[in-house]
Amino acid sequence: MRADRQDDIYREQRERMVREQIERRGIRTPGVLEALRAVPRHLFVLPDQQTYAYSDGAMRIGHGQTISQPYIVALMTDLLKLQGGERVLEVGTGSGYQAAVLAHLAEEVHTIERLAALSDHAALVLEELGIENVHLYVGDGTLGLPDQAPFQAIMVTAAAPDVPKTLLDQLDDSGRLVIPVGRRFSQVLEVWQRVGVRYEQEAVTAVAFVPLIGEEGWPEETRDRSFLW
Repeated sequence: MRADRQDDIYREQRERMVREQIERRGIRTPGVLEALRAVPRHLFVLPDQQTYAYSDGAMRIGHGQTISQPYIVALMTDLLKLQGGERVLEVGTGSGYQAAVLAHLAEEVHTIERLAALSDHAALVLEELGIENVHLYVGDGTLGLPDQAPFQAIMVTAAAPDVPKTLLDQLDDSGRLVIPVGRRFSQVLEVWQRVGVRYEQEAVTAVAFVPLIGEEGWPEETRDRSFLW
């Protein structure tokens, strides 16, 4: 198949994904919808999975990790309430897809991944797409990036047993943190907002993510390879 025809097919699939999976579930923020239309999700999955890139579910990306269901990407992005001038921290780069979506909505995205192979591959795809406002790091994401703090928004794309205090400390005043919190196989997606010296917390919906491994997350031996969000 000719490359331009294949591009047209993927573009149509993205439009359908946004219309049927995102808008129908209640997400209406124009910038979020436009970012999901713009980012070629198929480039962030394994080559033999590209046919299914716009399906309504999570997908394996290797190394025991997944790329989240499109609706979950949209929901978590929407919950940050980005206005365009923010510096965002993403914990868990994974494939780089979520970072690419955030890059369309924020001034800067700083994303940290503990697995160098995933970070390196994400960097290649982001470079291929000409996305220049994403900065990648390899390390323990549960500790955040104190040298780059404060952040106006933080997103965690793996599940923590509790909200890491280090991440709360790196939020700017009025900043928002979106994170799945709970047990190994069942969590609640939470939003935390800093208000001066205190934090307001909201529970959004039940989810199931791979575990957040690190000093303020789950220990390495609890790593789970099951197919989650």
